[in-house]
Amino acid sequence: MELAVTNTGGAAPGYDDNAFEQLFKAHFKALHSYASIMLHHDSHAEEVVQNMFVRLWEKRDLLDVQTSVKAYLYKCVYNDCLNYIKHKKIKTKYQDHAAFTMNDQVENTSDRLVLGELQDRLQEAMNELPEQCRTIFQMSRFEELKYREIAEELGLSIKTVENQMGKALRILRVKLVDFLPILLLFMHYKDL
Repeated sequence: MELAVTNTGGAAPGYDDNAFEQLFKAHFKALHSYASIMLHHDSHAEEVVQNMFVRLWEKRDLLDVQTSVKAYLYKCVYNDCLNYIKHKKIKTKYQDHAAFTMNDQVENTSDRLVLGELQDRLQEAMNELPEQCRTIFQMSRFEELKYREIAEELGLSIKTVENQMGKALRILRVKLVDFLPILLLFMHYKDL
């Protein structure tokens, strides 16, 4: 990506903050408009485009743009919007399923309170996970991605993804040990 790379007098190429800032300023508004059309929401579009530029900056030394920079940026935003839409659909589907399952299987108020507490404790436990560990767990469990897909999307090895999932499950098991009998009962009813 020649706009962000400058040669510093025969030394290894360096990255020019000003060139990257100009790239951002030159394309942000148009990319934001494009993402807004796809997502039908300005703040979500802004988040997608900003995240794309952050990733672009973080992986600048690995980039090998074969097309025009503008075409590359549009393709990145397009793919990120599709991923955002997919994630939103999966999250909505999971929430609908969880609500239906809970309402269908939980009959009395005390059971609902226990399940509500379980949900709160699960959220707390997930918030306490290290960021990478939590991200991988959510991608695996909520987005239903395979370890290979997670590894590719995050630029990690499959072994790292496996290790992080194991770590997440160990931590959650310890944090939710009080709810293990309820979880087993809930899973039993779910299978009926």
